[in-house]
Amino acid sequence: MDGDLATRAEAPAEGAGTARTGRLKVFIGMAAGVGKTYQMLLDGHAEQEAGRDVVIGFLETHGRADTARLAQGLPMIPRRRVSYRETVIEEMDLPAVLQRAPELCLIDELAHTNAPAVEHAKRYEDVDDVLAAGIDVVSTVNVQHLESLNDQVTELSGIRVRETIPDAVVARADEVVLVDLTPEALLERLRAGKVYPVDRIDAALNNFFRIENLSALREVALRQVAQEVGAKRRPTEVISSREESLAEGTPQAVGERLLALVEPYPGSQRLVRRAWRSAQRLNADLDLLWVRRPGQRLDDDNERSLTALRQLAAILGAKMYEEESDDVAAAVGDFALRQGTTYILLGRSRPARGLARIRTPLPQRLMARLPGVDVRIVADRAARRNGEPRIADPGPA
Repeated sequence: MDGDLATRAEAPAEGAGTARTGRLKVFIGMAAGVGKTYQMLLDGHAEQEAGRDVVIGFLETHGRADTARLAQGLPMIPRRRVSYRETVIEEMDLPAVLQRAPELCLIDELAHTNAPAVEHAKRYEDVDDVLAAGIDVVSTVNVQHLESLNDQVTELSGIRVRETIPDAVVARADEVVLVDLTPEALLERLRAGKVYPVDRIDAALNNFFRIENLSALREVALRQVAQEVGAKRRPTEVISSREESLAEGTPQAVGERLLALVEPYPGSQRLVRRAWRSAQRLNADLDLLWVRRPGQRLDDDNERSLTALRQLAAILGAKMYEEESDDVAAAVGDFALRQGTTYILLGRSRPARGLARIRTPLPQRLMARLPGVDVRIVADRAARRNGEPRIADPGPA
């Protein structure tokens, strides 16, 4: 067996009377080669032996003979061939999967980006359609493909992963299973040619598959699944009305609400991801606020950064707001009071010029205005590295 099932998080079963939607199970790992696809196929065989109708919607063996052999005996939906820029690309045939309507569909590589001209841009969106049709799905993903971890993985490995998925995709899965393997065992598999072809082994060993990278990614994967376990165990209670609760003398829980101060430049995306991770750990809502100077006009680069910020907020499920004011501290203070903010996160200020150098720094002004609110300056960890990170993927899952 390629990997050990170390940790799993399960959501409560659906209540009676709800519309039947498929259940999603995700095998997650620290890197390619730990055995996620292998475990997915083992799961499929077990369900088939139990009498369920199981098909493979999409399988990527990456030339691994053991994986290809394990797929034998499971019906497979033929891939759809899509022409794009004089290249033929093979994708999952979503309409064929829906027409076949199995009880369980195995769909590899949840973070995959589809070719243009198919139904959806991303495979996780295909999976949403399959689930909506009442079909259960088992899928796979590497931890570095989670959007909120993008910066952290870049800091650890020096490689920026381009294909990401919203964390919510994994968070709403009914079951998340960690496929764990020690870095030493994974490197042994890599050297034996069980992960990549022989001509790619040296490049992998010299780049992404370094022992320090894998050790750090393993810790990230363990923490991520532990967080999913905690989130799914967290009890929720529905109270008919706040007035009724107060009348009964029920104590009201004081929830955290985080506010990240952003500006339209690329570094703000790192701050947003860090803030979102903090919000998830605290089970808190996250607001983003940009205080625009009156009459401020943005150049093309800043407009693109602002658009990217809005898109990132939408992906992570945060709410983004804009206020116009000459006094940033006053605008933030008023906004924080209206929203019930308990925690403010901001990046390091750019060097002040002229008279601004003698002004009290923004964090101190915020603490003076909001004595009951925590203020945190988020460090730019990428600044510790020499040069910019390479824009590359570590390889297929």
